[in-house]
Amino acid sequence: MDGLLVAKETNKRKWIYPLIRKGKLYKWRSWISYGYLLLFFAGPLIRINGQPLLLLNFMERRFVILGQVFWPQDIFLFVLASLVFVVCVVLFTIAFGRVFCGWICPQTIFMEMFFRKIENWIEGDGSKQKKLDAGPWNREKILKKGSKHFLFIIFSFLIANTFLAYLVGSDVLFKIITEPVELHLVGFLSIWVFTIVFYLVYSQVRELVCTVVCPYGRLQGVLLDRDTLVVAYDEVRGEPRGKLSKTSDNSAKGDCVDCGLCVSVCPTGIDIRHGTQMECINCTACIDVCNEVMDKIHKPLNLVGFYSENMIHKQQKPSFTGRMMGYSGIIAVLMTVLCYFIFSRADMDLAVMRSAGMLYQEQKGGLVSNIYNAEVINKSNQSRDIVIQPDDPAIKIKYIQAPGKVAAGASVKTVFFLLIPASHISSAKTDVKINLLLNNKVIQTVSTAFVGPSND
Repeated sequence: MDGLLVAKETNKRKWIYPLIRKGKLYKWRSWISYGYLLLFFAGPLIRINGQPLLLLNFMERRFVILGQVFWPQDIFLFVLASLVFVVCVVLFTIAFGRVFCGWICPQTIFMEMFFRKIENWIEGDGSKQKKLDAGPWNREKILKKGSKHFLFIIFSFLIANTFLAYLVGSDVLFKIITEPVELHLVGFLSIWVFTIVFYLVYSQVRELVCTVVCPYGRLQGVLLDRDTLVVAYDEVRGEPRGKLSKTSDNSAKGDCVDCGLCVSVCPTGIDIRHGTQMECINCTACIDVCNEVMDKIHKPLNLVGFYSENMIHKQQKPSFTGRMMGYSGIIAVLMTVLCYFIFSRADMDLAVMRSAGMLYQEQKGGLVSNIYNAEVINKSNQSRDIVIQPDDPAIKIKYIQAPGKVAAGASVKTVFFLLIPASHISSAKTDVKINLLLNNKVIQTVSTAFVGPSND
């Protein structure tokens, strides 16, 4: 039998065979998934100013987002961006529940809009798949199962290669594919490890990723309130449910005809009529199929729809609550701070510090010197020749260790003396400005203290 088997009473996995009904919302989800899949597979090939659209190279500690290169020195930006993302998830969940899971999450898009469609194309809809699994291993079953799993492996392999391209870059992936295996053994093994993982997820684990593995479903139980819009069953209108009768009066019955289709189409196997549940990913499949039934029996649509608890029981309209306003304000502040740091971020960074515990020295020619340690960080994707120079022409610099060329994403340390004419020193501590020059152009200026004899 294809997959893990039934029997809830024996604590074993219940295999789900969801039906597919291509209603209005399903078509919208399909178009979103097509755009997502196109962007996912094309992403590693897209370049912005010569840089990838997205690169998360943890091995080399090099990250590219929308063509902007970030290095470990920018870790505070990632912390701030992660904080913004978390607060956005919280706000989105408070307002719309788990819609992200059903419409945008990569796991759902690949499972429901990619692998599920392949499965339905080869084996038929859910009822036919269930019948095929229960049947003997004849020629038809072997051909269908073999074809399905062969395609699953092929597409898992493609996804694995694309995923790896986001980690190492498309140029490195091309070398792994085209050059001898022994030159890229780690990359070659990585591709097949990812392939096996993706294949097992989409052929065996499936909805358990959403209901067991992913912590987001449990998180929403803390975040949802009576004003949150979720996929919900209007029990006030639907109950008491019951089959329509051609011979008796149906006026005492609710609009729900108890057809069970909302359960049959659910990819996680729940009954939406039991209320909001952790397993519900808000995929809206139950809305589509229920609307089909309501249309056939000439009842108002959206017996199952996007509702909050207050909309169903108190007939209240959706509202922008105080919690939503609070989180929106936090997001606005964090986004403002994040944007400021990103747009004010320089490709080069200079840090200068006077050597601790060292006194000034009097030099020949009426000069006074201090010794300094400096570090130059290159955040760009190109190596650069830099020069450190005092802002005041009267101040001279004498290198003990010159900076020279700074490699891309690297840093260099330099040690130097600053020499100031004693006649220019008026106090025990003088502020001195140091310029960082690239191609004879000042790109950064930092201040440091110079200790010398006081003329007082």
